[in-house]
Amino acid sequence: MAKAFQRCAGADTLPAALAGGVVAIGNFDGVHRGHQAVLSHALEVAGGRIPALVLTFEPHPRSVFRPDIPLFRLTPPPVKARMLSAFGFDAVVEQPFTRAFAQLSPERFVAEVLVDGLRAAHVVTGFDFHYGKDRGGTPGTLAEAGRRHGFAVSVVDAFSDEGGEVVSSSRIRALLRTGQVAEAAGLLGYRYTVEATVEEGKKLGRQLGFPTANMALPADTALAHGIYAVRFRRADGTLYDGVASFGRRPTVDEDGAPLLETYLFDFEGDLYGETCAVSFFGHLRGEEKFDGLDALVARMRRDEEEARALLSGVKPLSALDLELTFQP
Repeated sequence: MAKAFQRCAGADTLPAALAGGVVAIGNFDGVHRGHQAVLSHALEVAGGRIPALVLTFEPHPRSVFRPDIPLFRLTPPPVKARMLSAFGFDAVVEQPFTRAFAQLSPERFVAEVLVDGLRAAHVVTGFDFHYGKDRGGTPGTLAEAGRRHGFAVSVVDAFSDEGGEVVSSSRIRALLRTGQVAEAAGLLGYRYTVEATVEEGKKLGRQLGFPTANMALPADTALAHGIYAVRFRRADGTLYDGVASFGRRPTVDEDGAPLLETYLFDFEGDLYGETCAVSFFGHLRGEEKFDGLDALVARMRRDEEEARALLSGVKPLSALDLELTFQP
């Protein structure tokens, strides 16, 4: 029987059975193709013989050092954990990141987290990994520390796309801010996915013949407002194609907070209280204000036709995309 994936709130909470494994270190926001190169190498080294772990940091260090500038998180902790589980890891260690933790010297970080906490046998990082006070630790100092403490270190080079540009979370955020979800998927290696609990709304969509599952996304979500062709995953894994609106509903509620409203094709039922996922396959149009509800409904019917057509021919981009958006 396969072992259950573990989410651990710090190195000191790791179960003893998972210590002594291969540890991939990084924030991995987005779990994009560049991150996947690091993660794949860690899984290859572990080879199913010893535990394969991911060490990441929560909250994101940029949120700690620059709390005044909201960071558009591509994969909040629950979403990231689900992806790492699908990728094949045994656990993710979400190390609490505070200003005090950031003051640990590189030597103390290695000794307290990697050696005493995780008992790492092998550490895998990206080429640009830095750690410890003032980001004083580098891949080179990590390799030297590994020689002293008895763990191996692998450093994975930068990953570039087909155009020769390095794949980064910043590039992906910029694409999503302008609604370019298909282009973002090419860098992610899967369709951009959000996860939230379905909330009860005003039921206007039901009155118009388009009942929607309403989900409030994190305030830092900077996805462009507009209409998207999506795939919706229920808590039990059941998949539905649909069309979703993300924004402030200018025709009926221009002053409201941004909301993700998904109309599921060929679905009847109640989703209230379920934590569900929505994956974005294509951007149909921007947010518009219509001259009355009749015009809105007519456009919604066209949106449904366009979304059905777009989703009818989609194929998985990778094994991870297959797991997340094509298989129940």
